[in-house]
Amino acid sequence: MLINVPETVVADALRGLAAAHPDLNVDVENRVIVRRDAPVTGQVALVSGGGSGHEPLHGGFVGPGMLTAACPGEVFTSPVPDQMARAAAAVDSGAGVLFIVKNYTGDVLNFDMAAELAEDEGIQIAKVLVDDDVAVTDSLYTAGRRGTGATLFVEKIAGAAAAEGQSLERVESIGRQVNESSRSFGVALSACTTPAKGSPTFDLPEGELELGVGIHGEPGRERRPMMTSGEIADFAVNAVLEDMPPRGPVLALVNGMGATPLLELYGFNAEVHRVLRERGVPVARTLVGNYVTSLDMAGASVTLCQVDEELLRLWDAPVKTPALRWGM
Repeated sequence: MLINVPETVVADALRGLAAAHPDLNVDVENRVIVRRDAPVTGQVALVSGGGSGHEPLHGGFVGPGMLTAACPGEVFTSPVPDQMARAAAAVDSGAGVLFIVKNYTGDVLNFDMAAELAEDEGIQIAKVLVDDDVAVTDSLYTAGRRGTGATLFVEKIAGAAAAEGQSLERVESIGRQVNESSRSFGVALSACTTPAKGSPTFDLPEGELELGVGIHGEPGRERRPMMTSGEIADFAVNAVLEDMPPRGPVLALVNGMGATPLLELYGFNAEVHRVLRERGVPVARTLVGNYVTSLDMAGASVTLCQVDEELLRLWDAPVKTPALRWGM
């Protein structure tokens, strides 16, 4: 691994993020990443976070039009309530703070505790829980569905609403609508390796793949012998559409898990579009790349979000973050 020692991986990455992006305030010691211009007068602030190892989620999505702050935990470990409460205090302009939380038990509990701490300081808090993964109902880390690729859609679209000066109640409502309109399915071609363990986190024999894997390597629906890109797209897209019958245009995210090159991801995207075309689902916008990763896992996930004119307008609105930027 390209690291110094496992104990400093997150701190080293945060120092590197700060060096690359001077428009962010990166508090390495307290593990909080904040827009340099925060708090922004009259705007609802968006705060998210989670375990490190999923980069660019979440720190790479801090900036105008998206998150106001992010709280990175240790690798695959939830940030602590003090981080989130500190972030909320740093970004609150008086318009309130929206917590965007992936549905993992540690994240949910710690964000709930952080909300209580922030509210004790007079900060108005709302929350959107992201639970878009259709692969399994419960997992090693969750009660209910896991939060995965739809987190990007929620952060971008709710962030655009906040940038327009919409109220906390409205921004929360939009975030919930995006989550309810999104579904994801992931596939692993190899296991991931955490710096602390130094070996694969689960056993995936050569020539097999895991259908419905979670972003921490949690088991999915089943294992099968290796399939072609087209066969994987058939399985993944149909799993999503079975859970969310098509009723209009979608945003499509073809997301790499960290170790799959863009050459393969674009080829997979072609197959995803083929399946959607065969199912009569129009694609309004497509995003391809590594956005919600799992360290060095090879594989990909598909996230679809059904959109109306308002959600599509907010998706297209300007954004300027380390990992996502257009219109500025």
